[in-house]
Amino acid sequence: MTSTFSLNPISDVNQLLTFQFMRSALEAGTIVAVLAAVAGWYMVLRRQAFAGHTLSVMAFPGATGAALAGLPTALGYYVACSAAAVAMGRTAATSRPRTAAGYSNETASIGTVQTVGLAAGFLFLSLNHAVLGGPETLLFGTFLGITGGEVITLLVVALAVLALLGVISRPLLFASVDPEVARARGVPVTALDVLFLLLLGLAIAAASQITGALLVFALLVAPPAAAQQLTMRPLLGLCLSVAFALVVVWLGLGIAYFSIYPVGFYTTTVATALYVLARLARRLA
Repeated sequence: MTSTFSLNPISDVNQLLTFQFMRSALEAGTIVAVLAAVAGWYMVLRRQAFAGHTLSVMAFPGATGAALAGLPTALGYYVACSAAAVAMGRTAATSRPRTAAGYSNETASIGTVQTVGLAAGFLFLSLNHAVLGGPETLLFGTFLGITGGEVITLLVVALAVLALLGVISRPLLFASVDPEVARARGVPVTALDVLFLLLLGLAIAAASQITGALLVFALLVAPPAAAQQLTMRPLLGLCLSVAFALVVVWLGLGIAYFSIYPVGFYTTTVATALYVLARLARRLA
């Protein structure tokens, strides 16, 4: 059956929801959008985009290594991202106070983790030619073929990560805005650094199974960055970030359904367009 786009939105939506694989893709995409938007808002606020990118890259060697060892690839995502998050969190803790040398050491360590992770991923992939059909699926993901069980697992992980972020939201916000004052007021800044990176790693591990190791970064950065261009109020910014991420995923999936090109191209294009529009709106304001 050929999918044709019309100017009737009701007809297009009904056509979009005809098949179970698209309904599952929209369910998984919605969960991923909310999870990435909330975790990404704190990541952008804390200026840890490079760390987030490294964690998304670590999903690649995690999946390939698990498949090579005969283990579930999902387990590889969580183990690799969590281990990298703890390692980077401890490195950040030893780089305090936030001097230029501290930033340099932290950045160098994160870059080293990313380089080693990519090299290991391609090594594992070359040793096992049957890994998930090749690097394209691992790096750029696929919203097709998502099962109901995968959606439920993704929902459970997302709810757990969001609940923990909600519990630590106030001290995490304080430590993100002014870590030195927060430390002086007794806030466990170092522990929050490690815990946040661990939660970010879990969020990336869950989302990467759907979006791929590289495209998850677009959802982590563009919607939160666009929201923070418009407002720095935490609650409003988080709501805008979630709304932007949902628009990115829903539009990306919808356009890809009626197109011959991959969904990743459309999601990143929409995400970039939203960020550019937010920057323009801020300049005009």
